[in-house]
Amino acid sequence: TIATFRRTNRTAIEAAFAQVLLLARETGLLRLGVVSIDGTKIDADASKYRSVRYDRIRALREQLAVDIAKLMDQAEHADATDSDPQALPEELARRETLKAKLDAACARLEADAKAQAETARPAYEKKKAAYDAKTGRRGRAPKPPDEEPPPDRQISLTDPDSRLMRRSDAHEFRQAYNAQAVVCAEGSQLIVTTGVVATSADAPSFADTVLSMEDTIGLPEIVLADTGYASGQAVRKLREKGIDPLVAIGRPCARRAYDFRPRPEGREPRRITEPWRLAMKDRLETTEAGDLYRLRKQTVEPVFGIIKSIMGFRRFSLRGLAKVTTEWTLVALAYNCKRMARLQTA
Repeated sequence: TIATFRRTNRTAIEAAFAQVLLLARETGLLRLGVVSIDGTKIDADASKYRSVRYDRIRALREQLAVDIAKLMDQAEHADATDSDPQALPEELARRETLKAKLDAACARLEADAKAQAETARPAYEKKKAAYDAKTGRRGRAPKPPDEEPPPDRQISLTDPDSRLMRRSDAHEFRQAYNAQAVVCAEGSQLIVTTGVVATSADAPSFADTVLSMEDTIGLPEIVLADTGYASGQAVRKLREKGIDPLVAIGRPCARRAYDFRPRPEGREPRRITEPWRLAMKDRLETTEAGDLYRLRKQTVEPVFGIIKSIMGFRRFSLRGLAKVTTEWTLVALAYNCKRMARLQTA
């Protein structure tokens, strides 16, 4: 009953989420000036062992085609000899079901690769034209986008929208989604908008997640984001809407005086050349911007800790990007209701 409610009431859940925020703003609990954004990996309702590579799918399809043909021959022979082995039809049905799932997964990977190639084609044609216009030593010609998936591209047979992700290089891969949350950084710690993406990277969805607030409670003045959101295109898009993004450039390397971990081997820091990155780095080194940016860690990250450790939400119950997006909105709605009750009694 609960699962059916979550699946069939997406519009009502989104409307309730917006109404709670409007109520919080009217009562003075929510001020929409500075917000923080971050993402967290939440397990999908699927096992990572049901994830298969594109090259392995093609090999398995060929193997299954041969096995199904053999089973069909055995079935015809059984019919001719008037014997009735009960296990044979079930075995045949299992293989046909698995082959159908592999066919669908292969078709999806090929369609995604073709769509990505079409998206990348204008940039390739621009580079190709610039290369053809060169004279003398022209270097290596740009490669056209490949419409076939790479052999190591993976897809889950249980939840094709989910992906293999990990929190960092020190963590294991898990079948998961990347749940995004934008949190008020001016005292209330209410979640003002949410989003779910099927990529481990945060930057591609940065601008779209923040701008989704425009149709509900309005846009913020300043948004704080860590280095995973460093994208020149997203920064430009937000500034065009009058939003001032403060995005960390590079990862901090602060260490304790008596750190238990050995010091990493010396390596050259990444060279920063893009003008917007250099300007952002210089700005964050000022006292005013640095003090403001420090609000990010103490506002959005505790929200994920409360949702996972106190509310106990660590795994999606539904499958598919659209359904888990609704489920994440419902979780954020529950968090906001609990948070508002605490703020009113404080």
